[in-house]
Amino acid sequence: MAGEWYHILYSNVYGIRTCALRLTNTYGPRMRVKDARQTFLGIWIKNLVEGKRIEVWGDGLQVRDFNFVEDVTDAMLMAALSERSNGQVYNLGSPERVNLKDLAALMIKVHGRGEYEVIPFPEDRKPIDIGDYYADYTKIRDALNWNPRHGLEQGLTTTLQYYYQFIHEYL
Repeated sequence: MAGEWYHILYSNVYGIRTCALRLTNTYGPRMRVKDARQTFLGIWIKNLVEGKRIEVWGDGLQVRDFNFVEDVTDAMLMAALSERSNGQVYNLGSPERVNLKDLAALMIKVHGRGEYEVIPFPEDRKPIDIGDYYADYTKIRDALNWNPRHGLEQGLTTTLQYYYQFIHEYL
């Protein structure tokens, strides 16, 4: 948050156009799947493609929303090209909110096989559990007419198809 406000302050002081976009869970082809350094979803994708089980930590009822990478790119371009975005902070999000158990089940459905297991949070990872997290993207929708164009199932299908072909490049 401090970083985005420094950008806004710089805009106010020096008149340079800036805008901050708060991204939720961005996913899609070419995302990092080697490890969970950026997102758990990459590991889940890797596990599915490699025929391994998905581990859902906690009770699996944590709710998230996801944005397909092309929708995020659209938002960035719209914000960059619009004078209305100058000095603004926007959340990106999705109308589709899903708990992690249902997300794992959807990924298995899209993949056509696989399984998941709900397990307790590993002790060293429990402090990072954020519970539910999803965004209200009303402000960017109303100001710039941005809406996600890719549904979760469609985006996951595209992403998995990419990794069927290129997983070896990402390990």
